[in-house]
Amino acid sequence: MNIFIATVIDKTGTLTSEESWHCAKVLRKKAGDPIQLIDGVGNFYQAVLELVSDKKCNAKILSGPVLQQKRNYYLHLAIAPTKQIDRIEWMIEKAVEIGVDEISFINCHNSERIVIKTERINKIVESAVKQSLQAYLPKVNELVSFKNLIASSNADQKLIAHCFDSEKENIKQIDFKNKSTLVLIGPEGDFSKEEVDLALKNRFKAVSFGTNRLRTETAGLYACQAAALLT
Repeated sequence: MNIFIATVIDKTGTLTSEESWHCAKVLRKKAGDPIQLIDGVGNFYQAVLELVSDKKCNAKILSGPVLQQKRNYYLHLAIAPTKQIDRIEWMIEKAVEIGVDEISFINCHNSERIVIKTERINKIVESAVKQSLQAYLPKVNELVSFKNLIASSNADQKLIAHCFDSEKENIKQIDFKNKSTLVLIGPEGDFSKEEVDLALKNRFKAVSFGTNRLRTETAGLYACQAAALLT
C-alpha cells in the first residue's frame, strides 16, 4: 500500500502539495482508494481517499494513530557538502534509511561547495523515510558556518572526525544509547587545524573511523551505521 505524508487533524488527513501531485498525477489514485499516511512525528494511519486532485488530496482516517517506536538515541549529523552534490544526496538517502534524526550542512575553511538546496534535500529525506517504512521525518537545517554550529550545539556528546595525527577514540567505543550525539564530518580537504582546535576547546571529542581514509560521504554513512549498530 502506498504511503503518503500528511497533516492529520481529527479524522482527516491532508496530503502535502508534493504528495498530492504524486498521488493524483503519478500514481493516478482515485477517491475510495485505500492508502497509508504518516504525519512525520511518528504516527501511522490507515485511510481512504475522499478528495483527489493534483493540488490537494484529503483522506478519511480509518484507524490510527499507531506510534512507531523511537530509537534509543538521537543522532545529529553535521557534514560539509561535497563538490559533487550527487554524492552527498546518495549519502543522505542511505543515512535516513539506516537512522538519523537531524542533518546539518557546514561551511568550513576547505569547503568546495557553499550552496545547498535544502528543499531538494528534504524531498530526498521524505522519499527515504517512506521507502524505509518510518514515520519520523529527520530535521534538515540550512547551511551554517563551522563556528556558528560549534557555538550553538547543546548535544549530550559532541564528536569530530578528522585526519590529523592526534589522540582519538575509536567510534566503536562511543556510547550512543539514551544520548543526543552530534557528529562533525569535514570537507574533502578535511577540517583545518584551527577548526579542530576550536572544536576541542568547545568540548568536542576527536574520534577515529579506523585506519582507512574515507571520503566525506562514506564517513557520514559510517557514523550513522556505527550509532545504529552500537545501540
